[in-house]
Amino acid sequence: MKVAVWDTYVKREDGNIMHFDILVPDNVTNEQTIFNFGRDYLNTKTFKTNQLSANECRLCHIEQATEEIVLSIENKGYYIIEMENCN
Repeated sequence: MKVAVWDTYVKREDGNIMHFDILVPDNVTNEQTIFNFGRDYLNTKTFKTNQLSANECRLCHIEQATEEIVLSIENKGYYIIEMENCN
């Protein structure tokens, strides 16, 4: 499966910047759908963050998904790669 990688930066209430990627099937192109996936992920955090929009989340590239990514996408529609300040 080919996935689109959406590079995402969101400011936390403590001032740190979260950096994570939202991976979705490459045929999912509706930005609001992708932003909603990001919001769902942010809602799992114990800390508050700023809003997620096109200013914070942009299509970066397309890549081949691993089996773990495919299973997550089949289960919930997306996969998150945590990069910085996500915990």
